[in-house]
Amino acid sequence: MNKNIIAIAIAALGFVIGLAFLGNAIKNRNKSENTISVTGLGVKKFTSDVIAWSGNFSRNSFELKSAYDQLANDRKVIENYLVSKGIPKNEIIFSAVDIQKQFNYNTDANGRSSQTFAGYQLSQTVSIDSKDVAKIENLSRNITEIINLGIEFTSSPPNYFYSKLADVKHQMIADATKDARQRAEKIAENSGSSLGKLKKATMGVTQITAPNSTEEYSYGGTFNTSSKDKEASITIKLEYGVD
Repeated sequence: MNKNIIAIAIAALGFVIGLAFLGNAIKNRNKSENTISVTGLGVKKFTSDVIAWSGNFSRNSFELKSAYDQLANDRKVIENYLVSKGIPKNEIIFSAVDIQKQFNYNTDANGRSSQTFAGYQLSQTVSIDSKDVAKIENLSRNITEIINLGIEFTSSPPNYFYSKLADVKHQMIADATKDARQRAEKIAENSGSSLGKLKKATMGVTQITAPNSTEEYSYGGTFNTSSKDKEASITIKLEYGVD
């Protein structure tokens, strides 16, 4: 008899504890749902103030020394040309010389392949980083002047950057946070509630594209360098409690 009473008491106690756990779970679930999650957007347009441009030139010869001497002469001509266009010498950077052996490949009537030495190709890159954007832009557009000097020269499109990007990001974060809070306040007002404390904030990645472009955003962030004018954006997700 005593054993039955003890068993019933234990079962009853377990039932009460179970109800308590269930009540707390429902209470916590309702508490967690009593929130507002909103996403704010910060956008900023700006114009690049730094430009990076580069070009490649090369020489070919069966004699390595001959090719190197010709390339060295080209390097001097290019440097003099750039200086004459108002580019400071300390902004003109020449890379190390790249040396490649060239071969001609042939196949005879029996399908056997062979190769013959076709000489050396030596190439070098000249690059400029400058805050004088207009000057370097003009230089990159008129690069045929270097070709007319008898140099085999290939120009790359310039890349554009902004030296105060950190300031832009700070302003966008402030704008996105303000935008998110205003949205949350409006939702709370329309639902007859009042906005509580901020519980969580999550910042998205910075996306930098050309204005009015069709560039796609990237999960890790987009950074356009081909356009001088840029548009940056960032999102901030805020989660507030509701009173």
